Amino acid sequence: MSQDIIAIDGPGGSGKSTVARTLAERLGWAYLDTGAMYRAVTAEVLAEGISIVDEEAVVALAAAAVIATTPHVSINGRDVNDEIRSDPVNDNVSAVSAIPAVRVAMVERQRAWAAAQDRGVVVEGRDITTVVFPHAALKVYLTASFAERARRREDESAQALGRRDTADHARTVSPLVQAADAVVIDTTNLSVEAVVEEILSCLRTSN
Repeated sequence: MSQDIIAIDGPGGSGKSTVARTLAERLGWAYLDTGAMYRAVTAEVLAEGISIVDEEAVVALAAAAVIATTPHVSINGRDVNDEIRSDPVNDNVSAVSAIPAVRVAMVERQRAWAAAQDRGVVVEGRDITTVVFPHAALKVYLTASFAERARRREDESAQALGRRDTADHARTVSPLVQAADAVVIDTTNLSVEAVVEEILSCLRTSN
């Protein structure tokens, strides 16, 4: 499967989801938003009244949960597509995703999902190029200025985005880092279509 995987990493607001979804549509490939998986777990943890610091309970929920990310994000049959962008989830998703056993459970699911596809896949998140699919055919790291990323994230304050940046880069397990062999694209002044075209050009070159 590694020859049919495009892995896209980057911080919040860099354009990962929109670019990855558009790219998958252009190629006719499957698409997975791994960040939505962590957000779904966080939403369910909060809905169940589980304390974020109760790692055992959080891990148990994550391991047992049935998560779907298309066409809408759901967990255990409950549609959380809008809920995962709420302030409570924004404020707590970094803590949930930093729990090692939660990441192990999600990574296993992400790899299993890719292996089950009968076509190429585009996967995006914050550890896709370095941890989940380090041997992907094409690895891309999207970035943008903080001001632009904050402008794009209408559901999240600049302060919250900054805190999540710090947490994502500093966590012990699977921190957000740029893979040495990733193609880096600054999306600050680029349209989604321009970014997609650049990735497609890189894909053609790599084949």
